[in-house]
Order: sequence, then C-alpha cells, then structure tokens
Amino acid sequence: GMALVGRLLEAQGFRVGIIAQPDWQNASAFKALGKPNLYFGITAGNMDSMVNRYTADRKIRSDDAYTPDAAPNKRPDRAVIVYSQRCREAYSDVPLVIGSIEASLRRIAHYDYWSDKVRRSVLVDSKADVLIFGNAERALVELTHRIAKGEKVSEIQDIRGTAFLRKNIPEGWSEIESTRLDRPGVIEQPIDLYEMKMGKSDASCATDSSQSSLPEGAKTIEFIRKPKADRAKQVVRLPAYEVVSQDPVMYAHASRVLHLEANPGNARALVQR
Repeated sequence: GMALVGRLLEAQGFRVGIIAQPDWQNASAFKALGKPNLYFGITAGNMDSMVNRYTADRKIRSDDAYTPDAAPNKRPDRAVIVYSQRCREAYSDVPLVIGSIEASLRRIAHYDYWSDKVRRSVLVDSKADVLIFGNAERALVELTHRIAKGEKVSEIQDIRGTAFLRKNIPEGWSEIESTRLDRPGVIEQPIDLYEMKMGKSDASCATDSSQSSLPEGAKTIEFIRKPKADRAKQVVRLPAYEVVSQDPVMYAHASRVLHLEANPGNARALVQR
C-alpha cells in the first residue's frame, strides 16, 4: 500500500509525506504537511472503500480490517473522489494523481453495485489530472521524475498505465472502432468439436476434379493486405458513456475490450467519450 509506495519514492530521492485516513469533513486535515512540491497522490487504500465499508447486502460493516483497532467509518464512501475534492479545496493549483484498486477499476464508465447504475470514469468525478492503474510502480516513478524536472502534468500523456482527460486524439494516431475487435451481439452456441455426424456427403474424401477447376474465362483475384499499422500509434474507441449506460450488451462489450487491451507491453490506447 502507501507505505511501499512511499519507500519506493524515497529510494528515488524524493521526500514523501503520508496523511493516513484524514478527516474528510473539511480541508484542514489535508494541509497538515503543508503544500506539496510536486503533487497530491491519492488512494483509497488496499481495498475498494465501498467493498470495505459495505457488505454484499449493502449493509454497513461493523469493523475495518485496514484501520487500527478495526475501527469502522474511518474512510468515506468513494474515498478517491472525496479525498480529491478536499485536496482541491486545500491547494487548488497542486496536481492530483489518483491510483489504487478503487481508481483502477473505475477508469472507464463502470457499473456501480451500490447505486445500481453505470457511472462515468472516476477521472470525471474526481477532477484528477492523472489516473495511474495497476501496480504502477514504473509509471509512478517516471511520472514523478518528469514532474520534478519541470514538465507540466497536463503534457505528460505518453506513460503506459495512465489515464487522463483530453479533448481530442493527437495527430499521427489512427482510430479503430472497438466493434472491429469484438463484435457485440448474441453469443452463438459453441461447436462441439467431438460431435460426429456421418452422412452420404461425409462418407468419402474424394473430390470431383471436374468441379474444382475454374470455369473458362475466370480470373484469379489477388487480395493485397493492408500494411500493418503501428500499435503504438493506434487508439481504440470504446462506446460512449451514454451508450453503455443504457445498453447492457454494449457495456459488456466495452468491458471485454478493456480487458483485451490490458497487456502492459503491447496494449493499444483506449478512448471513451
């Protein structure tokens, strides 16, 4: 959790201050260590704050395994959003970098079990500058060094494992509709590879040579394969929030494409309006 991330950044030469489970009722608790030099790093902890606070029956839990003495109610609902808002109140000009399992699972439009509806990306609600998802050690170290060197956080948009808001696709990138990678719709019954259906047509493997020859005057058509595009400069467009929030099939499709494009080595960038 935060202790390991703090040690990681210290090993890179940075000073790290950690405000553990601050009082979210006002912004004063977020000023305890003064104004950050680089950014606020915001996390909900080792477990999703909603899972940690509520049972599957939507009842409030009586304890919290990640709090001293298992004390309950030490974190707000949707902690990443609430903490981000308080950090903005405390120091409006300091960049916000959000992460953790809570932010990672909400980087695109997602179904919220507790409100029983599809919500927008947590980036929209939190107003964060950058979302780092997954384990993210390498991404966090690179981001921190680049901010320390004077780069604006709004201009750092080429680190794998990060998500951010922007108005358009950069020049030189090609766009692919997600439906070309995964066709949404009714799933057909899978073919049983071991099923055997023997009939007259299956009895012989011989072919009629007279039928296999081309008719007179026929020409062979040659297909020219389109040059393979550079995956590093491709972006996959997911169905918009308005679509996935109303259509369960398109929601499932978007979720599948998100998981297909998750390889840190060659996954393509995703975009969702």
